[in-house]
Amino acid sequence: MRYVGYARVSTGEQNLDLQIDALKKFGVDRIFTDKASGSISRRPGFDSMLENLEKGDCVVVWKLDRFGRSMVNLVSLINELSKEKVNFKSLQDGIIDTTSAGGELIFNIFATLAQFERRQIQERTKAGQIGRAH
Repeated sequence: MRYVGYARVSTGEQNLDLQIDALKKFGVDRIFTDKASGSISRRPGFDSMLENLEKGDCVVVWKLDRFGRSMVNLVSLINELSKEKVNFKSLQDGIIDTTSAGGELIFNIFATLAQFERRQIQERTKAGQIGRAH
C-alpha cells in the first residue's frame, strides 16, 4: 500500500510544517499541499493528488477538516476514493481509517448521518416551497 499525504492551510500566512512533519513521521510516500480555503472547490494540490492516486493507495491527512469542507463533502470525497479502491486515514481523528474494519464502520456511521442531514435539508426546502405556494 502506498501512502499519499495531503496537507492544507487556509491562508498564505499559515504554515504547513506541523502537518507535513506528522505525515512524514507516519511514513507517507508523497505529499501534496495547498494554501487555500477549504471552501474553494478547485485546489491545485488536491486535484493533482487525485490525479496521481492508484488502486490500493491510502490518502493520509493530519485532520479531517484539512480534507473536506463539511461532513457531507467529506463523506462524498471518501466515497469517491472508495469507488477507486483508495483508502483514507486521518492521523488526528483516528476514528476515520478505512484500512481497518472498525474505521470503516465509523465512516459508514458518519455517511449515514451525512445522508440524514441531506434529507433533512431537502425536506425543509420542499416544505418551504409548498408554504410559498399557498
